[in-house]
Order: sequence, then structure tokens, then C-alpha cells
Amino acid sequence: MTARPMQLSFADVLAMPLIERYVTLSCVSNDVGGPYVGTARWLGVPLSALLRKAGIRSGAQQLLSSSIDGMTIGTPTEIVMDGRDALLAIAMNGEPLPVEHGFPARLIVPGLFGYASATKWITDLELTTFDTRPYWVQRGYDRTGMARTGSRIDLPRPFERVRPGVVTVAGIAYAQHRGISAVQLRFDGGPWQETELTTSVGLDTWRQWRYPWQAATGAHRIEVRAVDGRGAIQPEARTPVFPSGATGWESVVVTVTT
Repeated sequence: MTARPMQLSFADVLAMPLIERYVTLSCVSNDVGGPYVGTARWLGVPLSALLRKAGIRSGAQQLLSSSIDGMTIGTPTEIVMDGRDALLAIAMNGEPLPVEHGFPARLIVPGLFGYASATKWITDLELTTFDTRPYWVQRGYDRTGMARTGSRIDLPRPFERVRPGVVTVAGIAYAQHRGISAVQLRFDGGPWQETELTTSVGLDTWRQWRYPWQAATGAHRIEVRAVDGRGAIQPEARTPVFPSGATGWESVVVTVTT
């Protein structure tokens, strides 16, 4: 559903105007507190400019991207074109894309889980309707793939033993394309405490946080929740990763002992 279908070589892509952005990506299979989330500096061609050059026909609901290994991923056209920094990326952290991250080119669409936004080893882009069902949608996953708000406690680790006194509690929080405005902790079901956040580098990246906890002897439960840039508090109830991604508060239990 393009007015001017195009075939591009890698040299053609390199000759186009490029932008560089920090973007956090998370996998839909990432459980509450899980490791499948990361942030990198991506260099690439804005997808919106590329699609305008090809010409978007009326009724084109999704951008269907295909990988050299046969994977297909569908991204709503409206999201690609709404002004966010969606990229056909060719470099990562100042270097050409590593093979495991999609060399020579891949998609990066902030705000969506990877299964709806992050095609690696890309060979083809097609504007089409939602009648064409990409790989994970065929298997029952949500069509849009909107990333959920997440927060994680990295220090101290679950069941870790720490000394009484000031203990640094720290971790990350992310709500891609909404940003993080606050991260809060509570200890043993008590009142919520505001943590210290690192400086924000944009709505599409995670933020690190920390809190100096005055730890007393005994076993303690620590819970974390995030507030996104629109003021929405991360929900307490845990949901599974299927069909639209996990959310809920992470908690850890630690023992303070001399």
C-alpha cells in the first residue's frame, strides 16, 4: 500500500539523513523484575521520513516488517507516524550493529515491546492492513504491543544478608514513550518513600533510582512501584506475559544481621 515502492541498498541508507537516539527496549516475555530490558544509543533513518518518501496509501494500518530468517512483525502505522523517533537503525552505541542485534539494519520503535517493533536482520517493509497477521499475533499476542510500566530492585538481591545501618536500595524503572516521573519504595507494608532518580534523557529511556535505607536487624520485605510521566501509578496486581506483557510490583525479602 505504497505509492512509490522502493528498493534500497545499504549504501542508499547510509546516504540518507541519520539521527541518533537513546531508546530502552523490553521483551514481552520479560516477567516482573526480569532481565530482558536494555538501553542503547541507536543511529538510523527516521521511519516516518522513509515511509513518506515511499508514499502511504489510505487505509494502510500497519507496517509489516520481515527478517531474513522469516520472522514477521507488525507495527501500527499510526504509531510509527505519530512523531516518536522510530528508526531503521544501522548502528548501536557508536558502532555498526552487531550481528546478534540485527546487522545490517533493524527496526527500533520506542514505546512498543520488541515483538511489535524491533525486527532484526530486516529485508522488507510493507504497508498493509491488520488482515495480515504477523508471527506473534497469529499466536494470540496483542496486536499493538504497547510496552508496560516496569520497575526492578537490583540491590539488595533477594534473600541477601546485609549489615544494619544505611543500605543502598537501587534499581531501574521504565515506561517507554511515557517516561518515569517517580519511583517509590515501601518497607514491610509501611508508607511509600520517594527515591532519588537519575536525570532523565528522554521519554523513551529507563531511569535509575536509589534510596538510602536505614536497615534494622531482622527480615524485611521491600516493594517498588513506578509512576510514569503521565502520572499513572504502576498497578499492584501481577499479570502474566501473555497476551500483552507482564506488570505488577516487584518485591524482595532481605535479612539484616550483624
